[in-house]
Amino acid sequence: MSNYMIFSGTANPTLSQEVADYLDMPLSSATINRFSDGEINIQIAESVRGKDVYIIQPTSAPANANLMELLIMVDALKRSSAKSITAVVPYYGYARQDRKAAPRVPISAKLVADMFEVAGITRVVTIDLHASQIQGFFNIPVDNLYGASLFIDYIKSKNFANPVIASPDIGGVARARYFAERLGLDMVIVDKRRQKANEAEVMNIIGEVEGKDVILIDDMIDTAGTMVKGAKALKTKGATSVMACCTHPVLSGPAYDRIENGDIDELIVSNTIPLSKESSKIKVLSTAPLLGEVIRRINNNESVNSLFNF
Repeated sequence: MSNYMIFSGTANPTLSQEVADYLDMPLSSATINRFSDGEINIQIAESVRGKDVYIIQPTSAPANANLMELLIMVDALKRSSAKSITAVVPYYGYARQDRKAAPRVPISAKLVADMFEVAGITRVVTIDLHASQIQGFFNIPVDNLYGASLFIDYIKSKNFANPVIASPDIGGVARARYFAERLGLDMVIVDKRRQKANEAEVMNIIGEVEGKDVILIDDMIDTAGTMVKGAKALKTKGATSVMACCTHPVLSGPAYDRIENGDIDELIVSNTIPLSKESSKIKVLSTAPLLGEVIRRINNNESVNSLFNF
């Protein structure tokens, strides 16, 4: 184990410690401070010369600060003669801007990928990219892990009488179908029309949900507008219960209030992003065993893909 080291940024230190505990090794030491004007100052507190280094740092809110912290730490490690630098980014920020959906807009997901490579990152590990084609923005290896592995056992444990998988929009059909196939369930689709960013209006339900326990599947939940309106539409059509599974709990703006007061009976998320508050409806599943096992396999040159043959 001595040939590699794990460092943590400040975005999710609890997850970093859980990963280190899974691997039965300590987190390596780095001093992370900020100047009075907000600039980030980092010093690596132990030798990394010739080591394979892993940095655990989701680029969640505050996205810009966490992204810069990651890049600056990478630069410090590169200048300290680290052999390789793997960025373990459970939540990859700016992933929603992955194409030119309108004139004169950026492709920010590609810009961030370029910044990773220029800084000196040699490999990226992430979970449930918003669009899988973002892997093609990189010229270095990218392991895009499947969040489905976190939720499938939990869904089975619920022993629903009449379950069905649902996609909250047309764009999530492939993700929902993956769950449906693994669980041997039927699938329905919530068809909605988005009026503007972070607002959604449910239009129709494609499929039969009356008397069924619906499991909504998505990669992230931000303001919760899509999920809550989707749950309301499903119950209006006769669904017995609605459970939502989302890998990344962005949960910005009115999200917590919407979840508490809405028709979602239970929201299952992972800890790729730390929650800013607790909710009686939200259950968090840990990604630490998954990330720890992937780090171990990468370090031992073992297959990562075989983890998801379930």
